[in-house]
Amino acid sequence: MSGDTKRAAWIVLGGVHLLNETAPRRASDPVVLVKVPLQEVWDPSTTVVVRWDALGVCPTIALTAGGARIASARIAGSALFPDAIAGPELRAMVGPAVAPGLVPLCYLSERPEGGGYHAYGQIRFYAEDACFVRTTSKPIGDGPVDALRWLEPALDAHAQAALRLNNHQRCFRTHFAGTELEYKYNLEPAPDIWATSLELLKAVRHGELPGCRPEYREEFQIHAFDNHMFDVTGPAWEVGYASFIPRADGGYALKRKWYKEDAFARREQILTDIKVSPSTFEDYLRSELHLQVQALPPFRRVRYDVQVESMRTGHVYGIFFDRCSLLAAPEIVLAQCEMEYRRSRSILDDNPDAVLQEMEHINGWLLSYLTARSLTREGTFYSKRTFLRDAVAAEPRLLE
Repeated sequence: MSGDTKRAAWIVLGGVHLLNETAPRRASDPVVLVKVPLQEVWDPSTTVVVRWDALGVCPTIALTAGGARIASARIAGSALFPDAIAGPELRAMVGPAVAPGLVPLCYLSERPEGGGYHAYGQIRFYAEDACFVRTTSKPIGDGPVDALRWLEPALDAHAQAALRLNNHQRCFRTHFAGTELEYKYNLEPAPDIWATSLELLKAVRHGELPGCRPEYREEFQIHAFDNHMFDVTGPAWEVGYASFIPRADGGYALKRKWYKEDAFARREQILTDIKVSPSTFEDYLRSELHLQVQALPPFRRVRYDVQVESMRTGHVYGIFFDRCSLLAAPEIVLAQCEMEYRRSRSILDDNPDAVLQEMEHINGWLLSYLTARSLTREGTFYSKRTFLRDAVAAEPRLLE
């Protein structure tokens, strides 16, 4: 983990056209170097999040892209971009013609002993903060930072990855597409999962999970819905479950999972536009999908998701606190904590094995966290399907 306070880092500002390529680069383009405390959680990180109000007072230099010095100042981080628009001190440095288009271009991290710089392209920018993703696999542009030898390589790296950096998905992708990877813990007795999830989110915010932070701008999600699940008993290659989840437009999403035994990895698929009514669920599965199915008791699912992003690798994991209660017997409850791989925010990492290694690390931390609070003592892969089967085996009336 990065603890090097000697290395320097900068937020590089410039015209938005240098990111979206709506105008050519010119030697006269202003480039502003804002020296900031080192921001990486890991060395080198994949993702860097910068909060403007946490930067303190920053030495700031404005130059042209050709290297001519324009001005210098000391500016508080909170005054750089009030309302995500260049503040008065930045305007005074670059002039009123340039200031309206001024944005963070990249985060620049000095490498040890004059070894150049790593560049992190800007993918999200707000009045409160900005998010940057590393675009350089090797250091670029050795020499003094104001020599700007890194500038063209940094802009070229952004341009080469522009389709992923500039689009609305902000360079998210998914390893193991079509497969769910998930650790589970049964929580007994069932806790207040609202309070429990917020306490865990607080712990992640405060850095208790090394190398990770709450996912940028997506740290917490709430789900509450009824669920109609069917045990798929055949044909043999279709064994698993099919579950109908209501949509706000009156239709249903159909979640399919394929597995014979509860396990870490399970194939899954979600069909999002199913126009059926509860009375025809079983008929739809039998006649349209040609499945052999057994109805399971409908249940109410409430889930709170803490989204965790690894600053080191860019992978995002969900830690879910989940409560399922049968509609016909609300006293029958399954409370679980689940940890699942969700997606990756990186343009450099193509190693899916790193996901499995990091999941194991985070799962070890999660088990220690839950055990210390007497929420659980061991892991399980106990599924909702098995819970419902066990409930019916104990009380057959639930299917009447």
